[in-house]
Formats: sequence, structure tokens, C-alpha cells
Amino acid sequence: MRSRYFGASVLAMVVAQAAFVRANAQTVPVQTADAGSAPKGIEEVLVTASKRTEKLQKVPQSIEVLDNRKLRQLDITEFQDYIKYVPSLGSQNFGPNATTLYLRGVVDGGNANHSGPLPTVGSYLDEMPTTTIGGTLDVHLYDMARIEVLAGPQGTLYGASSESGTVRFITNQPNPSKFEAGYSLEGNTVDHGGLGGIAEGFVNIPITDKVALRLVAYDEHDAGFIDNVPATRTFPTAAGIFGPAAATINNDKFAKKDFNPADTVGGRAALRIDLNEDWTITPQVIFQDQRNNGTFAFEPSVGDLKVERFQPDTARDRWVQAALNVSGHIGDYTLTYAGGFFVRDEVTQTDYTDYSIFYDQPRFGSYGLYWTGNDGLPLKNPSQEIDGKDHFTKESNEIRLASPADDRLRFVIGAFQEEQGHRIIQDYLIQDLGDSITVPGWKNTWWLTDQQRTDRDVAAFGEVTYDVTDKFSILGGVRPYYYDNSLYGFFGFSSGFSSHTGVATCTPGKVFEDAPCVDLDKRTVGSGETHKINLTYKIDPDKLIYFTYSTGYRPGGINRRADQGLYDSDELINFEVGFKSSWLDHRLTWNSALYDEDWNQFQFAFLGLNSFTIVKNAPSANIKGAETAVDFRATDQLTLGGGLTLTDARLASAFCTDFNGTVLGGCSGANVDPDSIAAKGAALPFTPSVKGYATARYTFPIFDWEGYLQGDVSFQSRAEAGLRTSDKELLGSMPSYAVAGLSAGVTKNQLTLDFFVKNLADERGEENRYTPCTINVCAANVPGIPKALYVVPIEPLTVGIRLSQRF
Repeated sequence: MRSRYFGASVLAMVVAQAAFVRANAQTVPVQTADAGSAPKGIEEVLVTASKRTEKLQKVPQSIEVLDNRKLRQLDITEFQDYIKYVPSLGSQNFGPNATTLYLRGVVDGGNANHSGPLPTVGSYLDEMPTTTIGGTLDVHLYDMARIEVLAGPQGTLYGASSESGTVRFITNQPNPSKFEAGYSLEGNTVDHGGLGGIAEGFVNIPITDKVALRLVAYDEHDAGFIDNVPATRTFPTAAGIFGPAAATINNDKFAKKDFNPADTVGGRAALRIDLNEDWTITPQVIFQDQRNNGTFAFEPSVGDLKVERFQPDTARDRWVQAALNVSGHIGDYTLTYAGGFFVRDEVTQTDYTDYSIFYDQPRFGSYGLYWTGNDGLPLKNPSQEIDGKDHFTKESNEIRLASPADDRLRFVIGAFQEEQGHRIIQDYLIQDLGDSITVPGWKNTWWLTDQQRTDRDVAAFGEVTYDVTDKFSILGGVRPYYYDNSLYGFFGFSSGFSSHTGVATCTPGKVFEDAPCVDLDKRTVGSGETHKINLTYKIDPDKLIYFTYSTGYRPGGINRRADQGLYDSDELINFEVGFKSSWLDHRLTWNSALYDEDWNQFQFAFLGLNSFTIVKNAPSANIKGAETAVDFRATDQLTLGGGLTLTDARLASAFCTDFNGTVLGGCSGANVDPDSIAAKGAALPFTPSVKGYATARYTFPIFDWEGYLQGDVSFQSRAEAGLRTSDKELLGSMPSYAVAGLSAGVTKNQLTLDFFVKNLADERGEENRYTPCTINVCAANVPGIPKALYVVPIEPLTVGIRLSQRF
């Protein structure tokens, strides 16, 4: 444990315990129902998905909500926890803060390259978008009001990168009406791994009756469970000159048990100022700093939860969001401004020895001879590592005006502006590399990416709803947009290494930061509209049915290679019917939706020659699905819940390219690259056809305490790990799995003691399968060398205990 472990959160805990306050109503004591009385109804949930506060059951669209109560009861603290309870939400996970989210199977399985397409799912932290190409923020989930998952295109109100949906993390806001505080201390142990723990606390301080300050702090240690086992590698080309012993390396310096721990600290400070009865200002700052070692994937060819790594694997991810929300009334109308600035810095080291090994095999001819020293001879140890530095910035501004929610004709109109930048440095290093093949100014660097990516977009938006009758409503929405995206800088080799990439192709006179020269200066602009039409019929006050037509998009982008052109924006068209209903005096809620989506000219990112990312517009895909969710309060003591999503996501027509990456109209002939073919009807990757969950919670008195028992199970069917036929054959598929959890606890006077078990049967569910270079190279079977196929598992069996208290 670090010396400061738990320190930040203990500060908030001490402040809370020092105050003398009455217990508040955040946690409702369990009460035994009187004989013959009806059980209580399910607590109403409020959401702001439509840019105004509404009851969840009254919003005619598919929304999954994990509110504050569910987040606490289900012990949801991070990404891996909440994705289990949202069946329509999927992911491609490479590790902490390197996860790409998907909704309803809208996924191409791309490699999330820094110069590739933007995500299809938008993410928001309160009112500010935080979507970045580097992966969804793995926000520590404490003192959260709720998570809202909006399935289907959200292009009208949320714009670019909300093509298939939006995930919103809503924090608890300062409250001037009362003092509140709380803390939580957790310890856990991971099977096959080590010990972990969490300390977190918050305090809400009313400064006056119009001003309040809310402070949150947390410190988390996640135990490692992947072992880097001792291993050796021999480089064939060098062995042929120096002898096998001289060309054999080992990983003794890096071998370690449980070598992938993660440590996260962070906090939040929010201030609410009620200027008067109509206007409120809320500035807020959120920060998080995460450090992790190792990889979060294992190599099946090496063993369960085992890898063989020969260079450092480390990462540090720091981000800060500063946001301002101003809201007030102009007559009967509500005017809201939401803006902010977001900064994220990632520093990484990644072992890339697999690339050296597989490209140095005899069947790849002279590749091994490329890596030579100043003596002109092949290096004995051409092992590679990648040193990365990523600096993200995002500035956004939105202003909107909303009419009263109870007007027969009501609207939300507004304007949005965003600019996001990404300074990218990827330094591919081989120690003792010869000067003649080293990128100028970068010692031991054989490949360098040093570039600036800038994505700008502006939009206007509006939605208008008209109640034709007291039961039937019509909504229409439109969002005209304009984007301007660019890439500028350097990527490639030295002129001594290559005559067609890098320094040899630079433009004279252009400079960029520390790059040797500039060989990349591309820009793409575009404009268009997204639309939404919704028809809603209220059967009675507790039941409604709806039909929705909506569209979403991602902006077009840039291929860095000179022989590859720009790629266009893609579009998702959604047709959806659904219903929302409450039954049995609001003790049962049942919501469902059916959808049919066409993903036209979707952006497909794949590794081409020499593991270089290429992005092309594939023809189209079709996704059909159904989703349902149920919450049932059977008695005052027993609550049941569950959800299920069925998805059929497939290519509508075949996709293939020639050997240079050019998309072809037909997939037969000598010019077709056989490794590029994705057949018509092929299942889209990372999309199980069945995914769901079920929960049960029973509360009961135990002496003068209130106790509970809870069980849950989540499950999903098999999913592919790639789109192209060759990728599927080499990567294999991710098997179906089911994960069970148990928890129990007691509560008295706002003091709670919980015991929990996650992944009860220690299932090895898979979240990703990948290779570090071109799949048909690194996933190939080479005698004497483990296949470089990596599997990202869910966390193994975890047992923990937690003490928490609220004041």
C-alpha cells in the first residue's frame, strides 16, 4: 500500500464525523409492512436525458438508469460493474481508461487508433461531453446521482459521436438546505491476485441559505491478477550471425506475479450559488489520477492469467474537468448555459517485442536485417517498446432555451460549439539502433508519430413537442451541423530506413514541435443534419407506447498514408417502437423496445501493411434487436429486477479491399486481398446475440439492525472478436459466460456493514481479444513461439467487506 493510501478520503470522513448533525433521509430504513397492507411502489426516478427534468417512466425513449440507490446496492464503483446491468451496452476493453463503448451492436471492432474514427457512443460528465478517441473515461463512481444510458441515435440533442447512443454520468450537486456527509472504507481480495481497497468520502456544506459547497475525495487500489512469467526469446537473424546464445533474451527484469495493479485518486469540488429565486450558478472541478502497471490481458498460449513481456508496461492517466453551469428563468422559459474545459494527459510505456519477434522470423525474409547498429550488423536484441504521450484538450459551450414542460406546445432549442485537440507522440524505440536508420533528433527511434489532431464542430438544435390531444403527442427535432477536422505533423521512418514514408516525404520549410519535419498536413470539412420524429400515445397515466425515427452520425476523417484518401462521415438510421408501463400500484415497471437500424457507409478501421491503420467506409450493416427491463417490488422486503437484450447485427453486403487498401465493388479476382474479406451477413464483432441480468434483494430485521441478502447474475452469449473472415479465424470468438454475485449486510442509524462476492464461480469471461500487430502476422502459428494473441478477462473472483456511514 502507498503511504498516502486512503488519505484524501479520510479527510472528508474526519470533517463529517466532527460535525453534529441529525441523520438525513438519504438511506431509508427498512420497515415491516403492517398486516394486510399493500407493498410500497417502486421509487420514481428523475432524468434529464431530454435536457429538462422528467420522470423516467414519462420519457418516450429507451433509457436505462442506475440511480444512486442502485449504484450503492449493486456495489457499482467502476466501468466493469455498471456495464453488467445495461444489456444494450457493450465494450471493447484494452484496460483501465482504454475502453470503447458500444450500444445496440453498432461496432466495427476497430483498434481505437489515435488517428482513427471517433467513437459511436458519446459520454458526458454532467453537462460536458468527455468523449475522446483514447477511450471512455473510467470515472470512479462515488457520490453519483445516477448513470443514464440513452440507447439509439441521440444526434438531435447530443450531436457527433452520439451516433448510437449516449452515456451520461450525473454527479450529486451541492445542496444549500442541509448539511450532509459520508464515508466508505472497503477492503477486498482478488483470487489469483492480491489485496485491494477503497476509501472515499464526501461532505456537503451549506455556507448560507443560498450557497453550498460539496467536496468529494477517493483513493482506490485495485489488486493485480495477471502474472508476467519468466521467458526467453531468440531472434533468428541475429542468431544466424552471433549464435543462438548471444541472440537470446530473457524477461527476468520484468517478470512478476500480479504485475497489473492500478491506483486511482481523485476528487470533486462543486459550488452552488443561488443568485436569486430565478438564477443559479454552479462551477465545478473534477480531477482523477490513475497509475497502473502491466497489461490487463493474458496470453492463452502461455497459460491462464499469464503473459510473457520483455519491456516495461506502465500507464499514467490524469484528467481535469472545469465546468460552469448557469441556469435561470426568463419569464416562463428556462435558459441554460453549460460550458467547460477538459484536459487529459496519458503517459505510457508498452512492450512491443511481439512485433520484433514475428517480423524477424525467417519467413519474413529481410525484416530482421533492418534493425542494425552502427557497425552495420543486425542487433542481437531488437526488442521494441513504445513510449507514448497523449495530451487531450476539449472546450465546449452550449446554450439552450426550454419552454415550460407542461405547455401543450413546448420546445428545447439551442446552439453548441466544441473544439478538441490531441497532441500525439508515439516513440518506437530499439536500444542501440544505428544512427543512419534513427529518426533525426530522436535517439534509438525507428518510427515516430508526433502530430496534432484537431476536431471542431458547431451545431444548432431544436426539438418541438405538440400534444395533439391529452393522450397523443408528436415530437420533431433537427440538428444542422458543421465539422472541421485536421491532422498535422510527422509520422514515419528516417530517410535511411525508408524512401517512401517519413523524413523522405517531408515538405520543405514546414515545422512542428520536436518533429524532424512535416509529412502530414490534411484537413476534412463537412456538414449535414440529423433528425428525430417521435409519436407517443398515453394509454393511461401509467402506460405509454411510442414510435421513433432518429438519425445519428460521426464526422469524416483523415487517413495519414499518402496513398489513402479521406473517409466520409457515416450515418445510423433508427426505427424504434416501444412501451413504458407501471402496474400493480406502481410496484411493477416494465419497459421494452424493438428497433431496426441501418448503419450506412460505416467507418471501418483495420491494420493494413506493416500494421498501419487504414480507415475506409464499408458498405452498410443492419442491426435488429429487442430490449426489455423489469423492476418488481413483490413485497416490502423482496425486490426483483432484470433486463434482456437480443441483437442481430450483420453486414448488409460484402466488404473487401485490394492489397493497397482500396475498397472494391466485388470480392472475387486476383486483385482482392484475401485477408480483407468480410462476407455479407457476417456478424458485427463484440456483439452477443443475447445479454442480460437478474437481481433479487431481500431485507429483514435482525435484532435491532436491518439486514439484507442480495444475489445477481449477468450473462451474455458468444461474440466475435473481428469483422473480417481472416480475423475471426485467427482471433477466435469470445465464449458465452454467466457471472454470479452475492452480498449481505446490516444497517443501523445510517451505519452499514456490507460483505460481497463478485464473480462467484471465478468465470473467465472475455471482454476483448487482440494482437499487437497485423492479425495475420502476430496471431500466426510460428514453431517455438507462443501465438501473440491476448485476451482481456473480466476480474476474477473477488471477496470484500465495506463499512460506510452517512450523516
